[in-house]
Amino acid sequence: MEQLAINGGTPVRDTKLYYGHQYIDEADVKAVSEVLVSDFLTCGPKITELEEKLCKLTGAKYAVACSNGTSALHIACQAAGLTTGDELITTPITFAASANCALYCGATPVFADINSETYNIDPASVAEKITEKTKAIVAVDFTGQAVELNPLLKIAHEHHAVLIEDGAHSIGTAYDGKMVGSVADMTTFSFHPVKTVTGGEGGAVLTNSKELYDRLVLFRSHGITRDEQFMEHDSHGPWYYEQVALGMNYRMTDIQAALICSQLDKLEIFQKRRKEIVARYNEAFSEIPEITVQKEIPESDTTRHLYILRIKPKLLTIDRKQFFEAMGAENICCNVHYIPVYWHPYYEHLGYQKGICPKAEKLYTEMMSLPLYYALSDQDVEDVIHAVTKIVENSRK
Repeated sequence: MEQLAINGGTPVRDTKLYYGHQYIDEADVKAVSEVLVSDFLTCGPKITELEEKLCKLTGAKYAVACSNGTSALHIACQAAGLTTGDELITTPITFAASANCALYCGATPVFADINSETYNIDPASVAEKITEKTKAIVAVDFTGQAVELNPLLKIAHEHHAVLIEDGAHSIGTAYDGKMVGSVADMTTFSFHPVKTVTGGEGGAVLTNSKELYDRLVLFRSHGITRDEQFMEHDSHGPWYYEQVALGMNYRMTDIQAALICSQLDKLEIFQKRRKEIVARYNEAFSEIPEITVQKEIPESDTTRHLYILRIKPKLLTIDRKQFFEAMGAENICCNVHYIPVYWHPYYEHLGYQKGICPKAEKLYTEMMSLPLYYALSDQDVEDVIHAVTKIVENSRK
């Protein structure tokens, strides 16, 4: 009965809308099918094609395709030399992988607070948290908006640390006129189905450093090399290879690479539609006092992966949980990105406590992710706006 009181009548939609969804067309199916009947299902020419496409798109000198965004972060940390006793600074408003990559290397995650308006990691907080133990900074382009790369690069390099840009959300975004992927020491991408471009799964690391590139390639494939310049002994013959480091099997299949290559051909139309939807949401929600619209820095030309609705609970009779449930009753299935990483039980058991990043924690209690993907129709978008407006009007103080 309470839910009906909040929503006030029949739902705005008869069918459900989800916060994210992939878009697959005939060209994508054809690209995958061609690989399935080819000679290579993995370690083949589509990997090289994808890496070359990513370099052309971003302007980065090197790209290393891998199995997913998490593996991309892991090998980036390995390439940065992260090890036991080191620290890695990141944001708590992210998927756990942005911090877990430090733990995989035996290092310690350190959490810096966010900017309350952009929701990205705050360079001032990073500067406060950095120490002589800091080996890397993982700065997450939350929702697709680029982090403040120039200040973060300055802080990182002054302290002899590596800046890893977690671009899982931001393929297609530009910072200060340069594409994400070409600015930070390393940039990681994810090709999960809800991202702007998908391969089902898949990831990549981009860099301008030949030294980092060589390490990334090595750690992606067991630490094994066939390149004689990296071998410690004379070759026994054309079959010969050596394991010279402890790496992982983080290779991508040609099946995934073919799909991502085909998806990249549609990136421009994906960008255009996402920007149209974001502009319409911003226009509508900027007029509602009970809602805060995410701010963007002028340097970021953003291709948005997520659209964050942030409510002002003090102006409403309901909290975020009730708002979320009311959206579900309207057949608008939202999500929340993200639970602060150090709130998870695993991190609690490591000794992390609430209160480390108060701005991030406050954001978590007030936000949810609205539907945002290429295939949303104009009517779908208006239905989302109608649902939000309806709930606010029925719960104003």
